Amino acid sequence: MADADLLSEIIAARGLDRKDPRTIPGLTLAYLGDCIYELIIRSALVEQGIMHVSDLNKAAVAQVRAGAQAKLMQGIEDKLTEDERAVYHRGRNAKSASIPKNASVAEYRAATGFEALLGYLYLKGETGRILELIAPEQDRTGCEK
Repeated sequence: MADADLLSEIIAARGLDRKDPRTIPGLTLAYLGDCIYELIIRSALVEQGIMHVSDLNKAAVAQVRAGAQAKLMQGIEDKLTEDERAVYHRGRNAKSASIPKNASVAEYRAATGFEALLGYLYLKGETGRILELIAPEQDRTGCEK
């Protein structure tokens, strides 16, 4: 038997019903998408062989901060489907209670939209699409690989 995706396993193990991601608020999608992106980045860093926690944290923060996410979003926005673009805009335009001190309002809103998109795709079971969108043509520092 093939492995189910993580979300399906979580839903089954907890006896939950799958929600339609189109009905979930943008900030809620962003909340989940933030975790998904952090998991992907942290997993990749460990697989790259970085083993000291301080080095892992420094490398992860550089990639998951709002400015880096906003820059990544600029590079992929033209690759989004109409549905994905609508979710991004819904997350970007959501009213948040706070702005991080190390990001501009524009960067923070773009990052929130990006995270909402990832949360939406995760809930749809489209992890392959997430990885396709964030596949580094450049590494997260902006340097060519």
